[in-house]
Amino acid sequence: MKTLKLIFVTGSLLFVSEVPAFSYIDPGTGSFILQALLGALAAIGTTITIYYQKIKNFFSRFKKKKDKK
Repeated sequence: MKTLKLIFVTGSLLFVSEVPAFSYIDPGTGSFILQALLGALAAIGTTITIYYQKIKNFFSRFKKKKDKK
């Protein structure tokens, strides 16, 4: 319970003591974010394709056995 109070007080102090950052996002950062998003989409697409093929091959074995009978 004591640690919960400590976390709450620390979090509250962090939100109360905000200071403006005076920063900006340059074009290099924007392109880095775009590359990361495109890479993540490519990885997700590849993963889905690989597992789709595995599942399709698994069920096609049953179909082949059924056709032989």
